[in-house]
Amino acid sequence: MREILSDLVAEEQHLDQFLQGLSTREWKWPTPAVGWTIQDQVSHLAYVENFAAEVIAEGKSRIKAEKITDLNEWTARGPAEGLGQRHQEVIEWWRHGRADVVDALSRMLATDRIPWIYGDMSAKSFATMRLMETWAHGLDVKVAVLERIIPIPEDDLEEDQEDPLADTPRLRHIAWLGQKMLPFSFKEAGEEFPKQGIRVELMGPKYAAWRFGPEDTDQVIRGMAGDWCRLVVQRQDASETGLKAAGESAEKALEIARAY
Repeated sequence: MREILSDLVAEEQHLDQFLQGLSTREWKWPTPAVGWTIQDQVSHLAYVENFAAEVIAEGKSRIKAEKITDLNEWTARGPAEGLGQRHQEVIEWWRHGRADVVDALSRMLATDRIPWIYGDMSAKSFATMRLMETWAHGLDVKVAVLERIIPIPEDDLEEDQEDPLADTPRLRHIAWLGQKMLPFSFKEAGEEFPKQGIRVELMGPKYAAWRFGPEDTDQVIRGMAGDWCRLVVQRQDASETGLKAAGESAEKALEIARAY
């Protein structure tokens, strides 16, 4: 758990630092999520983190008490609760919730089970899910400010220049989650997942080679890790990336892959 929790905290702090550089006016800017401002994005994260901490502490009874009958309606509860708050209050709300989640997870084994809206999952997967959501909503926030979703190539950066959208080794967790969730993606799309499975071969930051899935399958997706991660969090379509698929099922995966 130490590695995933360290990376989860790093991702949250990275977004927190970016938010600290925004003006009050910028917090009201629209993001790629229709109808959501930057403040709405952070309010959503804050609401879900606090809910997650309570679920870890109380179990399935907390999920039942939430009375979730429509996921879209539930997703909108955070932004609604954040209305009228000052942006610094929203950040503190988020900080409190995420700290409680990390503290609770740090006391668990990676294999311990945690109930969630979509069903039980391991503590490790739960932490990975929180990292994934932080990164995905962080992308929305950064796109609103930077007006792009693609990082600046390292060779084009000036000396000591840092790109807030730069891919980091932390993406490995999201890439892993995206491959692990492929059976779920196929089920949600009403498609049959191939018995031989689907392998994902990626190049991460600093030319790191990341490979997930069975080695003996002929269904393979290849490309850059950042492209795959943006695809599975539904921020880009496959046609907007350099991802390539070998095999009919792998091609279908590029159409329907999702990490949640």
